[in-house]
Amino acid sequence: MAKRWFVVHTYSGYENKVKTDLEHRIETFGVEDKIVDIQIPTEEVTEIKEGGKRETKESKVFPGYVLVRMECLGGVVDDNLWQIVRNTPGVTGFVGIDGKPTPLRREEYNKIMRRSNPRSGVPATPKHTTSLEPGMAVRVISGPLADFDGQISEVNAEAGKVRVMLTIFGRDTPVELTLDQVATIA
Repeated sequence: MAKRWFVVHTYSGYENKVKTDLEHRIETFGVEDKIVDIQIPTEEVTEIKEGGKRETKESKVFPGYVLVRMECLGGVVDDNLWQIVRNTPGVTGFVGIDGKPTPLRREEYNKIMRRSNPRSGVPATPKHTTSLEPGMAVRVISGPLADFDGQISEVNAEAGKVRVMLTIFGRDTPVELTLDQVATIA
């Protein structure tokens, strides 16, 4: 029988507990050869704090979802396996059509896990978050424009950059800087 990946919906924030509980249920019911893997897709997110300090943390790609690889025949999950997973505390159901679990296509799984696991050969694009917003007053703290004050006109957290209007030689000049090159002015 083929083993395919299925998406299980959980209460948000309970993904790790569901994974642990499901691992215990698999062992208890002796189906280790039929339910073979459980993944919680995550990615590293870099948050830029005050003064350009970087804090990297792991964040769930799809909060409220867990991937389970289990045996199926023609894309259909055995009723016994379905019950073992479905009755795990914190599980609300499977993702599928009409309540029936639908397996992920290989391309879908690869895309999710490449985003989650940079060791897969394709580098994951770094994610950035920041509390900076357009209109905030900032001071440039590094680079050739250090000690200039300006106002943020645009924030591109995905790219880790901000556009700041600086007054240079009496004129407002838009300058693109990285998030760690600016600090808010109190």
